[in-house]
Amino acid sequence: MSETTHNRPSAGIAFVLAGMAAISINDMLIKQLSEGYPLHQIIFTRSAIGLIFTLVLVQLEGGWAILRTAHPGLHLLRGALIVVSNMCFFVALAVIPLADATALFFAAPLFITVLSIPILGEKVGPLRIGAVLVGFAGVLIMQRPWANGEMLDASRTVLLMPVLGALTYAIMQLMTRKLGATSKASAMTVYIQMVFILVSLGFWLVAGDGRFAQDTGSPSLRFLFRAWVWPSSGDWPTLVGLGLNSAVIGYCLAQAYRLADAATVAPFEYALLPMAVFWGWLLWAELPDAAIWIGMALIVASGLFVFLREKQNKRRIARAAIKRR
Repeated sequence: MSETTHNRPSAGIAFVLAGMAAISINDMLIKQLSEGYPLHQIIFTRSAIGLIFTLVLVQLEGGWAILRTAHPGLHLLRGALIVVSNMCFFVALAVIPLADATALFFAAPLFITVLSIPILGEKVGPLRIGAVLVGFAGVLIMQRPWANGEMLDASRTVLLMPVLGALTYAIMQLMTRKLGATSKASAMTVYIQMVFILVSLGFWLVAGDGRFAQDTGSPSLRFLFRAWVWPSSGDWPTLVGLGLNSAVIGYCLAQAYRLADAATVAPFEYALLPMAVFWGWLLWAELPDAAIWIGMALIVASGLFVFLREKQNKRRIARAAIKRR
């Protein structure tokens, strides 16, 4: 594939914005379902339905042949990373407000910028590293280290879950950039859906009867280990919508990180923050407190600085190349 095809920042940004809109709907729907279904059942149903839609995309991008890969182990690892990322985020989402969980998860673009140095060999200067440190200060503020347990909405462990999810998500997206050189977006989405299905079935075999949820007082653990139940007729449209949405998310994010540098695409994931605040306010009358707003502001400011600095550096390199001609 040509360099032009693999370096299309405008297309990468458009795909990541579409993916963020789909993720905001996904998170809102899963939070709505978290009181009645276990997480692994929701993920299984979502992925099984999403796989059907994704296979349609496979046909549009070249047919069954594009599912062949020379790196099955790396695709399996990528799928495992996103499974861990999702589970960390959603067990926290069952307890804390949507905007809070989303804001904490936005350590991901910071991790992406830092890890793109050793993993992808991308150059990130001291100013951008400084901006990333400001962003991590925002994450620390949202953890409220000055507060005791009674002042927090959830345990310290639950508050750290979205950050762990952010780290595994960042590594997964950097792998997307590497694997995208030889794999289509729809094929990479199929691999992830298959890993989700296999892991969910494993949870069902071990904990599908709800035995591990009976004696726990933790809402997060109940959400993770609750017994499977047959969905009500009113919930099927939501589950089908989740499946379609998962196909959209997987395809859009895979395309975004295939087509543009990770440090360019990642800051645009911040568009998810106002969407999460909107859904939380509209459906659960939740609004972030002062610590979350301050943390959000620091993270967004650092991300925008990283993005603008990236653009400035690219313009400088382009001008130097023209002068050498």
